[in-house]
Amino acid sequence: MAVRCLLVALALLGGLAAGIAASSAQDRAIVLASTTSTQESGLLDYLLPIFRNKTGIEVKVIARRADEVLDGARKGEADVVLMHARPQEEKFVAEGFGVKRLDVMYNDYVLIGPKSDPAGVKGKDIATALKAIEAKGAPFVTRGDRSGTHAAELALWIVAGIDMPAAKGAWYRDAKEGMTAALEAARKANAYVLSDRGSWIGFRERGDLDIVVEGDKRLLNQYGVMLVNPEKFANVKKELGQTFVDWLTSTEGQAAIAGYKVDGQQLFFPNADKSGG
Repeated sequence: MAVRCLLVALALLGGLAAGIAASSAQDRAIVLASTTSTQESGLLDYLLPIFRNKTGIEVKVIARRADEVLDGARKGEADVVLMHARPQEEKFVAEGFGVKRLDVMYNDYVLIGPKSDPAGVKGKDIATALKAIEAKGAPFVTRGDRSGTHAAELALWIVAGIDMPAAKGAWYRDAKEGMTAALEAARKANAYVLSDRGSWIGFRERGDLDIVVEGDKRLLNQYGVMLVNPEKFANVKKELGQTFVDWLTSTEGQAAIAGYKVDGQQLFFPNADKSGG
């Protein structure tokens, strides 16, 4: 009887210890809300284990399009936000939902099109290229999903002097899905599409498409990071979240970002030291 009681007590203690360990691990975890490009490019799969090994902090990722990232963060569903839609990010901070926005890194957008280049835009600047596509009614696939990439594309049509709501026709086709799906739709339709470079590198072997416009300064794709305001949401893990922000913008974190490559190509370029905050 005494032995049985001892075994029961040990089992209960073991369960209690396991529960405490699980609770402790949970306490050392944060939620990062980010856009799909950081996830689909493989960047987060590369960075987060480095951060965990350094700090012991687990990072759980919610990857969504830009508007959904911020909608969730406005409900307190995340501790940190990492995305690439600066006007929306600054609005998020101005409304008091984010503590401070910091530049982290950048990559660029590229205009992808058929290798045959039916609109004759290869090598031109992005505004001239979009004007030619619209004038010829060449097929163009838009993500159409209110993502950061979609917002950037709409801004570029404005730069080109084109009123897209009035100009669009059958040639302008909505994918209403993520970047990989939009690239696949462009491949099938022999169409043009705006893509972030990382997504394109992951896709480029799949079809008869190529980069037709790149290097225009207006194609810069800046990423920012923000701690969700703990004064708005008591569940935000301020110290752990700030540790992630600090690491991402530190010399070590910036070096890790620079070290991520696909097929020998660097996908993201750190620039936290140039952040205007």
